[in-house]
Amino acid sequence: MYGCKLGYIYPKSSSLIKQPLSSTHLKNIRIPHAISSRVEYKKKFSPWEMYRAFVTIPSAAANMVRNSRKNLIDKKFIERLQLAVTEVNGCAACSYAHTYLALKQGLNIEEINSFLVGNQSFHKPEEAKAILFAQHFADTRGVPKADAYYSIVEEYGEEKAKIIFSSVQIMQVGNIFGIPFSALISRLKGKPYKNSSLIYEIGMHIAGIIFLPFALVHGFLRSAIGLSNIRLHSNPN
Repeated sequence: MYGCKLGYIYPKSSSLIKQPLSSTHLKNIRIPHAISSRVEYKKKFSPWEMYRAFVTIPSAAANMVRNSRKNLIDKKFIERLQLAVTEVNGCAACSYAHTYLALKQGLNIEEINSFLVGNQSFHKPEEAKAILFAQHFADTRGVPKADAYYSIVEEYGEEKAKIIFSSVQIMQVGNIFGIPFSALISRLKGKPYKNSSLIYEIGMHIAGIIFLPFALVHGFLRSAIGLSNIRLHSNPN
């Protein structure tokens, strides 16, 4: 049996024998069966939604770099936000990758799995509103209601709210690309997703490669002229 603490996996019988997490450990990671055995989409995105998400990368990445310098929001908090987005979108590949990253940040596997299946037992009171916003962000396909965003501005302040928004934007990008990748891998294992096709799965990867450089330039230009990449739905209903 293994335990996990501060980015290390170690035998529970001896906390003195430690080794850094590696790609070997990633292969041995076990995520909830409901995710690893998934053969249908929870969310299925279009090429246009992919491009629109890619446009947000420059601004979101800049905010995440600023957060790493100022440490406005703890890295574990960021991981919990991103796990919440992944759970709503249902990206199996992202679940594996972020389980690994969350373990490196010191989260234990029980906490990680609870986020991946939408269980609230590990939610911290001071993070609850942000976690709910992350779920709402994913549920609205990256265009949350304005009042939901302003509620986290009120709770955490504008600077932290932008970091929260950026962290879930980055995760949304990964999910949009990772979901068809998960479907393709499942197809290669002989378990194709329902309501999917090889054309869609490969097409989304080709579209991503084509779109990315144009979307990044688009995003940099938006930032350069002062346009916000925070898109909100103003309809209160």
